[in-house]
Amino acid sequence: MNLSFNNQDGMKLGIFLLTENFHDDAHNTILNDVELGVLAEELGFDEVWFAEHHFNSFSVIPNPSLMMAYLAAKTKSIRIGTAAFLTPFYNTTRLAEEIATLDNLSSGRINAGFAKGGFALDLEYFNKNSDTLRDELYVNVKDIEQKLYKDEQFQPKPLQEKIPTFIATFATKETIIFAAHNGYGLMFSQGATLGACEEAQESYKNIAGFYPQTVLMRVFAVADTKEEAKEIALPATDHFVKSMRAVKAKGAQPKFNKANYDELLAQRYAFFDAKTFMEAAIVGSVDDCIEHILNIKGRIKNLHLTLKVASSDENITKGMLKIFNQKIKPKI
Repeated sequence: MNLSFNNQDGMKLGIFLLTENFHDDAHNTILNDVELGVLAEELGFDEVWFAEHHFNSFSVIPNPSLMMAYLAAKTKSIRIGTAAFLTPFYNTTRLAEEIATLDNLSSGRINAGFAKGGFALDLEYFNKNSDTLRDELYVNVKDIEQKLYKDEQFQPKPLQEKIPTFIATFATKETIIFAAHNGYGLMFSQGATLGACEEAQESYKNIAGFYPQTVLMRVFAVADTKEEAKEIALPATDHFVKSMRAVKAKGAQPKFNKANYDELLAQRYAFFDAKTFMEAAIVGSVDDCIEHILNIKGRIKNLHLTLKVASSDENITKGMLKIFNQKIKPKI
């Protein structure tokens, strides 16, 4: 039975969850994100995507598999993905087993996103070298695929004939080539420009002969006016970015390779940039949001538009998702 996912018929809508611990209560933050996933299904969203972050008291989501399993038990139809497994930090056999088990638990609803990672503390705790992360990503993804579909000793097999697979990228040439040669989708962060995404899609098509499935994350906030929406979105986005950029005092953390530090910090600042997040954000009135989404939809093919709701208040977040469902979704 082929349960594999195909969105050739149109745009898919999802939400991006990072268990943002605004109120210094990790327990309730984790549970609340699962409930947001349940709400997303009730509102008719197609997908929920969980991040993976380590050694971070703000985005407390070191094990997306557990979040996915818990959400799978509470839902029936919404697809559940990772954005993304930091693949070099895993034993590939164990990760392949987790993915296959998740696919069985969810009755074939898993999307698998993979990324290379690279924060300084990650490298220290997982005993990795930043110079080899990208190559390890490529090797490990291929090894996971081999185990899932070709290794007869590997059990359980996933329910889906082919689990949708996405590779996180900054539109890096090598990563696009890798994804295109293997038929994987692409995954872009909240700050990626539409121009960069379009170029990446064209480069991919030149290699593969077709356009990739493309996950595009966007900060989202809706209010009566653009100014009000920005007032909601900017503090939450800025705090998230500052939290993800933060580097503790050297004495408070394990030693790490100073030779890699400047490069890693530069990567962190490039990836987590509040200015680019907000420039690309879907923020404003209902009409503003509709216009922005239609522009994205017209430019990015095979689009999985994934909303990262920018609010520090759970009730406001739920309210904005309901407004999206009632007033924006019917027009896009």
